[in-house]
Amino acid sequence: MPRFIIHHVTKYTYQAAVRDSANQIMLFPVKDENQELLSQQLVITGMPSVEIYRDYYGNMIGTFMNVDPHKELIIDSKIEIITKSRELPSTQIPVESEWSYLQEIHSLVPFIDFLKVESITALNEIKKVATDEVSKNIAVFAAANDLNEYVYKNFKYIKGVTSVETTLDEIWKLKAGVCQDFAHILLVMLRLINIPARYVSGYVCPRNSHLRGEGATHAWVEAFIPFYGWLGFDPTNNCVVNDLHVRLAVGKNFTDCSPVKGTYRGMSAHTLEVGVSVSYEDGISPNEISATLKAQAPSLTTATTTNSYRRFIEQQQQQQ
Repeated sequence: MPRFIIHHVTKYTYQAAVRDSANQIMLFPVKDENQELLSQQLVITGMPSVEIYRDYYGNMIGTFMNVDPHKELIIDSKIEIITKSRELPSTQIPVESEWSYLQEIHSLVPFIDFLKVESITALNEIKKVATDEVSKNIAVFAAANDLNEYVYKNFKYIKGVTSVETTLDEIWKLKAGVCQDFAHILLVMLRLINIPARYVSGYVCPRNSHLRGEGATHAWVEAFIPFYGWLGFDPTNNCVVNDLHVRLAVGKNFTDCSPVKGTYRGMSAHTLEVGVSVSYEDGISPNEISATLKAQAPSLTTATTTNSYRRFIEQQQQQQ
């Protein structure tokens, strides 16, 4: 059972003092039989009160307000957590029973959201690829794993070519992006062959091997495997998720799981820096947080009211 200490810092620096900063954070790890949270320290600029509630998907969400003028906002989270390995789905269940079970549950409330496919121009093309890649003569786990491998092999991992606003059509055309994009494409492909799939945000914590997504929040997909439950697939790294991934939140897509987002009143120009550092149970950390804190291009959505100084900027953190 690996034990990780994960230090996650998000820093916004504003060109001029801003105020009325209202924010939502999803930095509270999932607590279940596969993850045991030992401790969490959360420090935010101005030490605002953080209200915590549980959303529709069971995620813990924090909200806070910083009304006083400020030129920077730092959200500093440090967690200590234990992850536990899990067994893979049984191979003894008849394939026909698995696919029949998926057909039976496709209209049930817990799965409806995770089978909805967004409006995409390339939908028919993506569906053809998905159905060509997967045979209904194989188990659902094998089908999900095949599509996971397809995305890994056919999309290039390139930072900076996409943002939180990049559409699925653009990602499909580029055949490139970061973990967020890989996860969204895999979501669509799984749903098109009637496998419920949900987006997962969190961290990847490799010990002795390199995995893409280090030094930032990571994203992957969980597919529903009949007679087993939800199982993670990481198309960025072509692996089945086990005890080297730490889950923060699940949802339909990225917008349900953004680690940090919010609004503020003031000038639109700002910079965003994000750093994630992982220490292991022996105290060894491959990267200190100061080394991993790095600039990200923020996504800016600006709506200006009749008073030009009142600007509300949505700030989101892309997952790598």
